[in-house]
Amino acid sequence: MVTEALRRRWMSVLALATPDEIDAVWRELGDPPAYARVRGPEVGLVMVRARAGGTGLRFNIGETTVTRCAVQLVGGALGQAWVRGRDPRHAERAAVLDAMLQHAGRRAELEATVIEPLARARQARRDAATERAAATRVEFFTMVRGED
Repeated sequence: MVTEALRRRWMSVLALATPDEIDAVWRELGDPPAYARVRGPEVGLVMVRARAGGTGLRFNIGETTVTRCAVQLVGGALGQAWVRGRDPRHAERAAVLDAMLQHAGRRAELEATVIEPLARARQARRDAATERAAATRVEFFTMVRGED
């Protein structure tokens, strides 16, 4: 049985991977399983919301483009994906991988060969961005004057 938290994690990793990373993983799989498109891939807009100060009141910050897709593997597993941007191939392949990960017999192998490498690549991108931002950090300090 797939828990909601487990599926949420791998769907997040697949959605946040770059299209090139998804393509590389797809090539490593060899022959993809037979599947049928249930919906899409379709491109649309979603409203992005934020919180004032990170914890305050919610407000609409703007819209972003997303592509969604739903597929069904021969054998029944239904996979879905929503990815930011306009890449239908990324959404379709992420949906197929989602459906494949729902199969208990292949999940451990796919976690090790697909999800973990994609998660490490995402973390490396985040770490690099943090380092670039830290390099521009300015430290302010106040010197105490000798006068009272």
